Amino acid sequence: SAVGLGSWCFHMTLKYEMQLLDELPMIYSCCVFVYCLYECFKYKNTVNYPLLFLLITYSVVVSIVYLNLKEPVFHQVMYGTLVSIIVLRSVYIVLWVYPWLRGLGYTSLTVFLMGFFLWNVDNIFCDKLRALREKMPPVVGAVTQFHAWWHILTGLGSYLHILLSLYTRTLFLKHRPKVKFVFGIW
Repeated sequence: SAVGLGSWCFHMTLKYEMQLLDELPMIYSCCVFVYCLYECFKYKNTVNYPLLFLLITYSVVVSIVYLNLKEPVFHQVMYGTLVSIIVLRSVYIVLWVYPWLRGLGYTSLTVFLMGFFLWNVDNIFCDKLRALREKMPPVVGAVTQFHAWWHILTGLGSYLHILLSLYTRTLFLKHRPKVKFVFGIW
């Protein structure tokens, strides 16, 4: 919700300070995902202090460097690094630990990575896409707003990944979770 609130503030104002409220929580929430994915296979309710320290240090260093550097590519690389760790761990889980969760895992990853891909295309080719949209009919121009698709797809992919993480953890704890489809949605 912090990412959503920050994103809303940024897109309403387009101010740098609000952009930080959008982008830095992306780093922090990915660190939470990383922690959860690496801690989902344990019985005791303990804290992995080395991993926690590493992720907090990563968040603080990225924040400090980004505040001073003000370079979007730095943020994209640091965010992409965390996403890569999440992807690799998730693929490991659905390949080797719970292979019957491949559908949910791969759907989550595919939807999220499609959004991540479109976000990068929009960042790299923003001026060219904007010029191209001016020549298109309004409806076509509206559906080629890749930044908007980024928000939709990564939101859905994140939701599905949270569902996968919760399902993985409850399975490990020997509960019998059930994932249901409601109107074709997990």
